[in-house]
Amino acid sequence: MTSRPEVVITGRGMVTSAGVGVDENWKRVSAGEPRAVLGPDLGVLGTQVVCPVTDFDARMLLGHGARRLDRYSQLGLVAADEAVQDAGLRTDDWDGTRVAIVIGVSVGGMGTLTAQHVAMLNRGPAATSPLTMPMSLVNMVAGQLAIHLSATGPNLTVSTACASGATAIGTARMLLQSGACDVAIAGAADASLVPLVLSAFARMGALTKRSADPSRASRPFDRDRDGFVAAEGAAIVVLEREADARARGASVRGRVLGYGASADAHHVTSPHPDGLGARAAITAALLDAGITGADVDHLNAHGTSTKLNDQAEAKAVREVFGDGVSVASTKGVTGHLLAAAGAAETVYASLSIEHGLVPPTANLENLDPEIDLDLAPVPRQQAIEIAMSTSFGFGGQNAALLVGAP
Repeated sequence: MTSRPEVVITGRGMVTSAGVGVDENWKRVSAGEPRAVLGPDLGVLGTQVVCPVTDFDARMLLGHGARRLDRYSQLGLVAADEAVQDAGLRTDDWDGTRVAIVIGVSVGGMGTLTAQHVAMLNRGPAATSPLTMPMSLVNMVAGQLAIHLSATGPNLTVSTACASGATAIGTARMLLQSGACDVAIAGAADASLVPLVLSAFARMGALTKRSADPSRASRPFDRDRDGFVAAEGAAIVVLEREADARARGASVRGRVLGYGASADAHHVTSPHPDGLGARAAITAALLDAGITGADVDHLNAHGTSTKLNDQAEAKAVREVFGDGVSVASTKGVTGHLLAAAGAAETVYASLSIEHGLVPPTANLENLDPEIDLDLAPVPRQQAIEIAMSTSFGFGGQNAALLVGAP
């Protein structure tokens, strides 16, 4: 059987509440600086804590065409520009037919869709913008990136809720290994901080109600966690086959060693209480990489700050890794980026390897006694050769990615 080619990360780009750009993100995440603030007041629903992207001027970064893009597309394009530049690639020089784009999305352009719904209700159908569908459809980040980057190869949108970013990277890796492309732009974008989405999450009881103290609201694995903080953002990586990247002298940021996916087949919103689906995805990623749990040094956990997710994930991690892996959830800083979470946390995992540092789990003051993991509220120096990122979404969809040192 022919061995599959190794796939590496040659470029990284990010836009989150922790900053515009990878360097700004890592500075705040590695310091454990929570970014949550008060957002829209949802009244009796009892929550208004969010993690928005600030200091972001889409027109300055993308030009006047930015006004024709929903915010989630704006975030995705800016992150992709940074990733392509970081990879040392020029769109004028590459063969666009060999460039694939795989983007994870959850609900798409909800800002545009809800605003246009209000316009139609208030002023009639003629007030609806003709750009409503091109701005709001879930495939539009991938489509706009193809235009923006002159990439005419495979162009895919994947949607596995909050696992979408990890699913996109895993899918892009498979495209490269199959020979369907030579370069893959992969990741996810989400901009769902609109009243409809926030109200829906609040009605489910998924969001924190810690509005009096927003900076301490997102507290993964903490005894007093009461829900997640919704966030927006985008994270994109450039993937190439290792032989191709080395041949062109690219700077390798990390190696994508393994990918695993599974379904809980249990409940549309609640994880399996014993973490069976999470464990299956983790185990599949290890099998794909040809390693065992003992080979993994660090885990960037999904760690949403909800009661059920954190407990189920902790059980799965404990069963696979025992005491042998340091664990962190960066959502204490960034909040939950929803579709973009897995892509962002894969980048953070690669940065942990690069800097030899386990980022703190911000706001971890009292570890839940039912959670037996090696978590720390402060940064920790550690030599890391292999790190894993885990992501789980509504619908019981799970994904795990393994990243190795260059």
